[in-house]
Amino acid sequence: MRERFPGSTLAAAIAAAAVVAVTRTSAQAPAPDPAATPPYASPQAGEGKERVALKTPWGAPDLQGIWTDESDTPLQRSAKYANQEFFTAAQRAELDAARAAVLGEDRRGERGTENDVASGYISAFWSWKHVGARTSLIADPPDGRIPPLTPQAQRTAAAEREFRLALLQSTETCRTKAATCSGGKYDPTPSPRRSEPPPRYNTARFNRNDGPEDSSLAERCLTGGLPEFGGPTGSFRRIVQTPGGISIFYDVGQGQGWQRNIVMDGRPHLPAGIRQWYGDSRGHFEGDTLVIDVTNFSPKTDSQGSRENLHLVERWTRTSPTTLEYIVTIEDPTVWTKPWIVRQEFTRQSDEENRLYYEPRCIEGNFGLPGLLHGRRMEEFAFAEGRGPDPATRDNTHGSFVLEEDPLR
Repeated sequence: MRERFPGSTLAAAIAAAAVVAVTRTSAQAPAPDPAATPPYASPQAGEGKERVALKTPWGAPDLQGIWTDESDTPLQRSAKYANQEFFTAAQRAELDAARAAVLGEDRRGERGTENDVASGYISAFWSWKHVGARTSLIADPPDGRIPPLTPQAQRTAAAEREFRLALLQSTETCRTKAATCSGGKYDPTPSPRRSEPPPRYNTARFNRNDGPEDSSLAERCLTGGLPEFGGPTGSFRRIVQTPGGISIFYDVGQGQGWQRNIVMDGRPHLPAGIRQWYGDSRGHFEGDTLVIDVTNFSPKTDSQGSRENLHLVERWTRTSPTTLEYIVTIEDPTVWTKPWIVRQEFTRQSDEENRLYYEPRCIEGNFGLPGLLHGRRMEEFAFAEGRGPDPATRDNTHGSFVLEEDPLR
């Protein structure tokens, strides 16, 4: 299973981890304009030879290989770093030390408790890397933050939040005023809204297990799709090129990998009525850069609140034999007040060490999810017979991961 670190917990972690002083100016020189980045020398080019980009046998820029981000950078910039685009070397060292201090900590509580049993993972299962140079993956807007939501998107988010809080109102989470219940209130009576469908197609877990759709996409062995920025369990992409197309396999989460095919023959996008989980990708080369236009997303996918109206323009450029730059412009006028841009750099991984590269498989949907549903039915059966608490008064939204506070966020 793969769960995101809750935003409320992230906020608490930021406030708690005062490991560096706040600087409101850039800590180092800005990164060069990607359009001005010179071509790199191929492995065959020596001193004094012309610097050229690597090419496939048919003359296209060669982007092939297995690539990953080898440092950790938060998607959005913490308010702690305000207008600071880059960390100083000292800040990175202090953040690395602060993060290392929480690795291996086990906060599951007393052995045999519900929290202990439900929290099978500690930080040893997460891929924590050294802190990257940038304070956020978002390069534009300049504050490193996702733009404000439109009024329409705010209403949608509020409706979803209200529904989720209603299903939590009779739980210990709200009784103790935990962060997960922020904005809600405690009422020992289970909410009459428990039988309602969610305001829109559910992609995240909420406090009900009436059917598979009540669980998160990861628990159902479905992935979040594009855009893919990585996560605490790692993120790899393998690019394979042919004269007629490009394929990218994403190895993400814990088996929620997926295959993406980019149409390169100039055909237009699919008709608007045809919607796909990973959208419809149409690519072409502009010089040494692969440009991919992605539309036609399904309303069952979700990226920061955006669904079927999501539009991406990706730019993939090989900047050296071992580095690949990824810049994506993200827009949805029904969700954000303006487009925003994310920038990442990937490092090529060894083909030899990865020569046996088996497709990862997710088993939560085959084994874990039926178990969750069966367990909830047993709880309901016991309660109907006067044994045990009402399942509506127990919060099952926390998941099975215990992720200690991450000072980077």
